[in-house]
Amino acid sequence: MRLDDFDPSDNVRDLGSSSGPGGGFGGGGGGNILLGLLPLLLGRKMGCGTLAILAIGAVLFFSMGGGGGLIAPQSGVQAPAGTGTGGGATGAAACNTPERRFSCQVLASTEQTWERIFAESGQRYPAPTLNFYQGGATSGCGFASSAVGPYYCPADQGVFLDTSFFDELANRFGAAGDFAQAYVIAHEVGHHIQTVTGTSERVRREQSRVGEREGNQLSVRMELQADCYAGVWANRNKQYLEAGDIEEGLRAAEAIGDDTLQRQAQGRVVPDSFTHGSSAQRQKWLRIGLDSGNPAACDTFSQPI
Repeated sequence: MRLDDFDPSDNVRDLGSSSGPGGGFGGGGGGNILLGLLPLLLGRKMGCGTLAILAIGAVLFFSMGGGGGLIAPQSGVQAPAGTGTGGGATGAAACNTPERRFSCQVLASTEQTWERIFAESGQRYPAPTLNFYQGGATSGCGFASSAVGPYYCPADQGVFLDTSFFDELANRFGAAGDFAQAYVIAHEVGHHIQTVTGTSERVRREQSRVGEREGNQLSVRMELQADCYAGVWANRNKQYLEAGDIEEGLRAAEAIGDDTLQRQAQGRVVPDSFTHGSSAQRQKWLRIGLDSGNPAACDTFSQPI
């Protein structure tokens, strides 16, 4: 994907590195996010790689206040002892590695794309902030180690990214390529769209009224819509795509499907526990966005998924 035409976004912060405990949740200090959903899905202790892949977008649900009890943050959490900052750079100065610079250019392209889409209906697009970190980060949604992978926190209206995740995506799960990386970021920006349009809050309220199975289904629809929004962004930036880019994105969508992850981790698939959608569903909705370029086509809540 060629994004050299884009200057890095100014809506970027470097949060630095954390020396707090890593690898999973609930260990170490009392500020860790509680992800009881993950053992439920996979039925076993997981390594950081599995956690990272599974958490693409999933962590959005702790940012929604743990709707339906799917992912429950502790209120008022603090970073574990020893967590540092060491960052402080903002804007282009925070885009100080090739991986970060590309991520900053992806964010800039999402800003231009969604600004135009919002303007079509007479609205202003409030861009999110991209927060780089290493090891762990404290946000308005609590402390999370890099094991959770990229995530979005609406309390900060920010995407949080440790770019080491891209190595995991490529080397452990076979989803290499710059467009696969861009898809990850565009998916998290899709959760930002859901927040500013009120979809996240509506789903959170509905999840609080239904049982676990129904709440999981709502979670799946949220994640698939974010996939579709990522496809809309890619459609509106066709001129920057290169041969093989779409295939890279579809491979990434396949790699993070609930059925694929469950089969790899425990040898069996439990559809009622899905919270993100199957590989086929994630590919389908990414493709719908890619083909249509229309956010209205991403209504996963009123259509069969």
